[in-house]
Amino acid sequence: MSEIRWIASLVAKCPLINPSLLAADFGNLEREIRRIEQAGAQILHLDIMDGHFVPNLSVGIPVVEAVRRITELPLDVHLMLSEPQKYVKPFRKAGADVITVHIEVLDDPRPLLDEIRQLGAAAGLAHNPPTPMEKSAPFLRDADLVLTMSVMPGFGGQVFDPAVLEKIAYIREHSAPNTLISVDGGVNENTIADCARAGANLFVAGTSVFGTADYAERMRFLTNAAMVAP
Repeated sequence: MSEIRWIASLVAKCPLINPSLLAADFGNLEREIRRIEQAGAQILHLDIMDGHFVPNLSVGIPVVEAVRRITELPLDVHLMLSEPQKYVKPFRKAGADVITVHIEVLDDPRPLLDEIRQLGAAAGLAHNPPTPMEKSAPFLRDADLVLTMSVMPGFGGQVFDPAVLEKIAYIREHSAPNTLISVDGGVNENTIADCARAGANLFVAGTSVFGTADYAERMRFLTNAAMVAP
């Protein structure tokens, strides 16, 4: 695996909260991004849904392009798509810095992960709660970021599934040292410490950040909660 250099510097800052823009006020997107930057965000998460792999639609390439014009923060673009191989180049061109694809739609994700890295982006590999760890295990060291979904993807505000903690622990044990170990779904003040103890270092947070009045206070609170010994 060729190293994406900025990943190591990001890992050095972990634990990090990864605010999910899906929960932001899209009527005031630039204001929301400025607020979350001022709150200390080091990365931004964007969910891309196709209505096929998940039963919902979300933002597309034009929104990623718009976000890229607003901020210089790394954009972590999560492709919840049935055919991600068709879209990695357009999303990289739009400004994605991390492109994450799902193991459920790829028999062997290595060629696509290699392509993402050749495009200059960090390559992420995601799996859903019912997907056995054995499916992702052979490819953990081929990814710069490994994302464990702790809810079924498609909708925000779902309840965290504690069964994924064993998966996170396995990923931490078997991944390369500079891998970003991400968790997404139901991450809040009640669940983030358990995720951190299991080995996660990047925490996707949507409503638990954007649903509060003071983003800076919330980011500090969640970050402090994640500062526990794994």
